Amino acid sequence: MISLSTLSSLVLIGAVRAEYKLEQVAVFWAGGHTRIGMDFEDSPEERSLRAEARSWLEANAKPLDVESLSDLRTHRAHTEEQDLALLDEARVWQRHKAEAGWAAPHWPIEHGGRGLSPLLAGVFAAEEQKFDVSGNMFSVGVGMAGPTIIEWGTETQQDQFLAPILTAEHIWCQLFSEPGAGSDLAGLATKAVLDGDEWVVNGQKVWTSAAHYSDYGVLLARTDADVPKHRGITCILIEMHSPGIEIRPLRQIDGAIHFNEVFLDDVRIPVANTLGPVGAGWGVAMTMLAHERASIGGGGMYSFDQVLTLARTVSDTSDPLVRQRLVDLYTRFEMLRFLGYRVRTAAERGELPGPESSVLKLVVSALYEVGGDLLLALEGAAGMLNGADAPFGGKFQDLFMGQWAPRIGGGTDQIQRNIIGERVLGLPGEIRSDKTVPFRELPQA
Repeated sequence: MISLSTLSSLVLIGAVRAEYKLEQVAVFWAGGHTRIGMDFEDSPEERSLRAEARSWLEANAKPLDVESLSDLRTHRAHTEEQDLALLDEARVWQRHKAEAGWAAPHWPIEHGGRGLSPLLAGVFAAEEQKFDVSGNMFSVGVGMAGPTIIEWGTETQQDQFLAPILTAEHIWCQLFSEPGAGSDLAGLATKAVLDGDEWVVNGQKVWTSAAHYSDYGVLLARTDADVPKHRGITCILIEMHSPGIEIRPLRQIDGAIHFNEVFLDDVRIPVANTLGPVGAGWGVAMTMLAHERASIGGGGMYSFDQVLTLARTVSDTSDPLVRQRLVDLYTRFEMLRFLGYRVRTAAERGELPGPESSVLKLVVSALYEVGGDLLLALEGAAGMLNGADAPFGGKFQDLFMGQWAPRIGGGTDQIQRNIIGERVLGLPGEIRSDKTVPFRELPQA
């Protein structure tokens, strides 16, 4: 039996003295009445799938050379032309995977997946990260909207929307956050009114990733203001090219466009596009957010080996402080890996992503915070430069500035701590005076 604190110590020691094979450590997590055992040795099924995945990837992609930092790709665009070029490249790779059944191996076979367990699907994802392929620009569709439609959608909705997600024919976005409803998502004010067999939607969304090139979105709207705020929300699938939608891209400090404002003015949406029961949108949203947190928790911005190569190239790895910071980062990568096993183990047992995904996301947030600072610290004074003036064309500056996306998306660190405190540690919930008050009676910004 080994605790997570002991595991952390073993990881730390193992990073300095390679005497421990952590894959051979059995970790048991006791939580409430549940005890999950995890064996990190590949089962025969995992070994077979890993060999199949590696064989296909070797035949269709170039292995990633972690020691060649000049070939490092941050998958961040600084101009509209770069953004579209990355999108085209990602589409080609996604369709190539779809043809071979690798686009969403965790989806059911009847919906174009392989019906693999989350653990086995993670085997392919881990192998794919070892190859120089385009970044996953379709995670909202494949990792979030698709699984949510599979769980909540009607058969007609599944037939209509799922297949184009796999081939990247349709790109999806998430229309949740609003100017007055960010961390307090249930305070959203975008309104949908029923008119015959259509919803008429008015309101504004913000921080909508990829809205400027998306075809569809998962929209949360207020459909009943006479009940408490969590109960009057409905989830609707919306075509982003519908009349009445205006998208205004938000240019970031690094020149990239990732987020958008979306204005909805008398947008008409068929009632048939309602996802889940009317008024039950909060439950649908929680399903989608849990998938998002698990997806973000998977990491993938860069690997420890790439950071180590950078340290050996531009810094002094004999410096005890440098070594200590590298060991700290290595520990965080290992903890992330083991927590990933835990989330996949829970999913293997048929459990939906729950508080474990919040733990995973919080760990990855801390990793990228520590890692982002370390990347530029290793470059010394050159870390203050950017673009072509910086080492390796400013790629590590891009990674530094990109750290806030996973730290905010899917719920901020503070929200994750609330979830963990209440649902894992059993702490009293925050006092919410608005929990039983009809939304119409709440003060509005």
